[in-house]
Formats: sequence, C-alpha cells, structure tokens
Amino acid sequence: MRVISDLDECRAWVGDRSAPRPRVLVPTMGALHEGHLSLVDLARERAGDDGEVAATIFVNPAQFAPHEDFDRYPRQLETDLAMLEGRGCDVVFAPERPAMYAPDASVAVVESGIGAGLEGASRPQFFTGVCTIVAKLFNLTQPDAAVFGEKDYQQLAVIRRMVRDLDFPVEIIGAPIVRETDGLAMSSRNAYLSDDERAQASVLSRALGEARELIQQGQVDVLTLLGQVEQRIASQPLSRIDYVAGVHPDTLESIDAIGEDGLLIALAVWFGKTRLIDNLCWRRNLAGGA
Repeated sequence: MRVISDLDECRAWVGDRSAPRPRVLVPTMGALHEGHLSLVDLARERAGDDGEVAATIFVNPAQFAPHEDFDRYPRQLETDLAMLEGRGCDVVFAPERPAMYAPDASVAVVESGIGAGLEGASRPQFFTGVCTIVAKLFNLTQPDAAVFGEKDYQQLAVIRRMVRDLDFPVEIIGAPIVRETDGLAMSSRNAYLSDDERAQASVLSRALGEARELIQQGQVDVLTLLGQVEQRIASQPLSRIDYVAGVHPDTLESIDAIGEDGLLIALAVWFGKTRLIDNLCWRRNLAGGA
C-alpha cells in the first residue's frame, strides 16, 4: 500500500497514465472503525480487480467550530494505515494541515440549500468545511467514484448536490449504516463516551426501530412518530436532545405525513459532552425502509 503525504507526490500519482482505473475514493478523518472499513470494502467491490482503491485521512479544521472537538478528535495514523492495508486499500493520501490550507486561504465552497437545516442549523460552519475539503480532495485525487456513509445522511445529500452543481465527474456511492451489536451506529466519537453514557446511547437505535415498527403498522403522522422517538430518548437520564426531525428524504424539507417518497427521521443527541447522530430512512419502494 502506498502512503502519500506530499501534494507534489499526490499530483505525480494522479498524473501517472498507467495507474489502474477506475479509482474509487474513501475520504475519512481517520480513527477508523468497522463502519469506515465497510466503505473500503464497497470501494474495493466497485473498483474490481483492475481498479484502485484510495483513502484519505485528514482531520479537517474547517468543519469544526472553535468550541468543538478538533484538538481532541482521535488520531491514530499508524493503526489506521494497518487497517486500510488489511482491507485491500491501494493508496492512502494523508496530508498535513499546512499542505491543505494556506495561512491566508480565502476561498470556500458553500452549499445554501439542503444543508441549511438539521446539522447545518446546529453547526453552521460544518457543510462549508465539508464541501471545501471534499472539493479539494476530488481535485487532488481525481477519483471516478467516492464512497460516503449513510449515517451522515445530510452530508451525503450535500455532497451529491455539490457534485451535480459543480459538474464533478465523480459517482457518489452511499454505504449503509454499520452498527454495534446493541444497535449504536459506529462512530469515531463513540470512544468519548463513559461506560454509563455508552450504555444509554443505544437508545437512539431502539427509538428509531420503534418508529419503523409504527410505520409498518400504518402510522403516517410525522409528529406522532417524532413524539415517540423523543419520548424514548428522553427516558435515558444522560441524554440531551439537540434535534429530532422528520423530513422528505430527498429535499430534506419538513413534512407532516409520510407520502409516496417516504420519510427521513434524523436526530442528534448529546450524551455528556459527546454529540451523536443517527437516522432512519423509510422508503415505500424499499420493502419497508432502510
């Protein structure tokens, strides 16, 4: 597995006309877990025997607000590299911050539609940071396709919109949420949780599962569903809800009732100092939702 940190070496790799194609990219901030590795597995499947799987590891300062956890975000580069190599990754681009952002950098990529609510409302700087770094990584690595996890559902939607609107020749592939045995969605931030917080955090998947069961039983009123989810989460004393929202799964606009296009229930909940997100996407044409 080749590891690149220098931008000139990255450009030389990209410019090598003999390099395998297709190239499928998995952008990450490191601190890898099985959820990330499932993205690498999907990338490997899409690239095939003749293609190339590339991953990036970069903790992007532009998507963190000053009060957020940039400084303590887990970093374990050597462990991450070993994990990626073990899953068949061919190339890892792991630049340092000075290489990615000039001291007087003044240009950013701003998405002003589907990123405005949910995470965008709680973290106003987030999607500008995400779009800017993903655009830079696409420019630097020139992938044919890129894989992103559906746990960050809104992020996936924003990136798809950016790719469409800016005409990036990159196929965006969504990968299903990977969960722990108790249902908690895998996240690098799970490592922040105390034992008590970790035990209570599994309520998120249980609450979404109960909402799925209500939909299967014929419930279409979104406020009723959200009320059930909120009540279940609030039963855990260490939880503090940031938002629980029901939106159209494509436009991410609030809806009152489940229509033909389905429903996305998205949530963000604090347990102590750790903020976790999760979601349920229900589509009628997918035999009961995902």
